[in-house]
Amino acid sequence: MPLFRRTSRPAAAVRPLSAAAGRAIGNYQIYGGSVARLRALQIPTISRARDLITSLVSSLPLREYARTWEVDEWVEREVPGSPWLFRPDPAVSRQFFLANVADDLFFHGKAYAAITSRYAPTGGSAVGFPASFTWLPAADITTENDDMGQVFGPAKDIYFNGELLEPENVVQFLGATPGILWTARRIIAIAERLDQSSLRFARNEIPAGYLQQTPGTEPMNGEELQELVDVWTTLRSGDGGAIGALNNSVSWHEFDADPSKLQLVEARRHTMTELANACGIPQFLVGADAGTSMTYTNAQESQVVLYRYAALPIIRAIEETLSGDKIIPRGRIIKLDVSELEHRPMEPTPSTEEAPA
Repeated sequence: MPLFRRTSRPAAAVRPLSAAAGRAIGNYQIYGGSVARLRALQIPTISRARDLITSLVSSLPLREYARTWEVDEWVEREVPGSPWLFRPDPAVSRQFFLANVADDLFFHGKAYAAITSRYAPTGGSAVGFPASFTWLPAADITTENDDMGQVFGPAKDIYFNGELLEPENVVQFLGATPGILWTARRIIAIAERLDQSSLRFARNEIPAGYLQQTPGTEPMNGEELQELVDVWTTLRSGDGGAIGALNNSVSWHEFDADPSKLQLVEARRHTMTELANACGIPQFLVGADAGTSMTYTNAQESQVVLYRYAALPIIRAIEETLSGDKIIPRGRIIKLDVSELEHRPMEPTPSTEEAPA
């Protein structure tokens, strides 16, 4: 047993990597983001799923452990870690950094962070371990396999807003799934169409119907009929009021239609369930039909369900990437502290409602 054990890193100067990181990094005026992501976020089910997952992941503290083999098992002991554990990017909060990394993993299946500074070691490796990072939007990253939903490994040619970056100064988080912008394209498109149809119905402030000339009156041509419809619609919508007046030459006939069908209620409810499945999140957490009478009424139990069934793959992707030998010394690992969630029981509570047939 050694008499002395080091409990912290040796003092080392921090060396900025502004030249190696790229001039485009930090120039927020050229950051673009993803139009497809913004459109997907207009769908409440996806927005809710994203908010639940990223808020959980970003609220977890980062810990560093030394992993050693003792007798017949691996033992992990928490050690004073790198300063970036508390604030990976000195310009923003840890929550902001982790939330955006989790967001990119959720939508794109991959995320990126540039190493902006390294420790200048007093001995050993001439490169030094990272001292700080900055998140890079995945939508602004171009690699050789961008046209493929499946990623086969870390990219070697990485462009950020058209500028080639040095791969050794870019941390690549590769997720377990391709991301919902790839796997849920069709159901997202269906949800958008259904929302547009519902919006058209909502804009119509009067019941759907038609105007008809009464028998024995002078027939109107197409232009006159269109003018009649325009005037009728204008006067009965907006500030015109819902009361109209017609003479004995024209009569109003309302369509006999079920409003729930016009708003596509059942189709939209089914789409919510499919979107929840595509996002990998339990349906009841996003208000979708769970198809079962078992629910989790306790808020803490719901958080455990969210962690185990939705956030865990993203958490593991972040942990294992930051535990790489190029990030921290060998024998060390990085973990998001989920101790409260791991040891919290998860027991479903039967609902008073019966499951649908």
